[in-house]
Amino acid sequence: MTVTVAPTDASGLRARFDAELAAFLDRQGPDWPDGAPRGVFTALHRFVLAGGKRLRPLFCYWGWRSAGGPDGTPIVVAAAALELFHAFALIHDDILDGSDRRRGEPSVHRIFADLHARSSWRGDPEAYGRNTALLCGDLCAAWSDQMFHECGLSTDAVHRGYAVFALMRTEVIAGEYLDLVSGVGDGSVASALTVIRMKAARYTVTRPLQIGATLAGAGPELVAALADFGDPLGDAFQLRDDVLGVFGDPAVTGKSVLDDLREGKPTVMMALVRDAADRAQTARLRELFGNPELDADGAAELRKIIESTGAREKIEQMIRVRADAALAALERAPVTPQSRAALAALAGQAIDRHR
Repeated sequence: MTVTVAPTDASGLRARFDAELAAFLDRQGPDWPDGAPRGVFTALHRFVLAGGKRLRPLFCYWGWRSAGGPDGTPIVVAAAALELFHAFALIHDDILDGSDRRRGEPSVHRIFADLHARSSWRGDPEAYGRNTALLCGDLCAAWSDQMFHECGLSTDAVHRGYAVFALMRTEVIAGEYLDLVSGVGDGSVASALTVIRMKAARYTVTRPLQIGATLAGAGPELVAALADFGDPLGDAFQLRDDVLGVFGDPAVTGKSVLDDLREGKPTVMMALVRDAADRAQTARLRELFGNPELDADGAAELRKIIESTGAREKIEQMIRVRADAALAALERAPVTPQSRAALAALAGQAIDRHR
């Protein structure tokens, strides 16, 4: 079945992804095991459909179109399956980071911790919230696999795309572990850049593009060209995300600007700050950065140090260089003018998020 929505319309595509996600989740309802509380199912239904940029499905769709695949329901379903895997990654990431907000709402582990506390149940509410959220994330990972395989494309096509899907899953989990190691390691710019390439850049842009392209039977030349575009763009996306994590508007980003600073998140920006800080600034960084009790005044002082060391401007320059490299690679890529225009527009959306 082909849907008559203009295929270059990102908002129309997002609506189609959401419709397929809602339909898939609705189909799981009758199969929910008898006797099992439905709290997990209800929370996941709400979380998955509660918003998000849908960048990974969009890049997957345009990877497919770049390889000559036609617009239609099967690729929309396959691409939407990546959003379920993204839900798994977000839920687990919020547990690891201790983040209590996601998309402007309580994160999944916070929802269940608060439920435990309100219900006056036995035990530790925080442990209950974390453990239940882990199960929620696991279920999203399983559902993403199921939705991908049930997309309606041929068995051979699904098998081709699934090879890249499996690689993406391994990379993002390895990247998450590397992030943990980086947090207790040297905190260098090089290690922080490695983390974002594995954990975020390829997961957000490159692999979704390549999944879509391989589903459509793309050859090695196009798959490589999409990596030349996707890798620097994904790096720029994550660098922008790290800036917004400290300088963004929570009303726009849906996350607190304190979380990354309280966690002591080993971002490229903070590695640059440490390299450039003088003795007094280094002493304040040790006191404030990674302090779980950091307040708004302490965060403001950290932001001032980031600005005064020149780290923020260096990050902006790194974003510009990578964005330019991505767009130059896109110009060389063997894709149709329509796909090139859509991917250029997506690149702009991924990078130009000012607040």
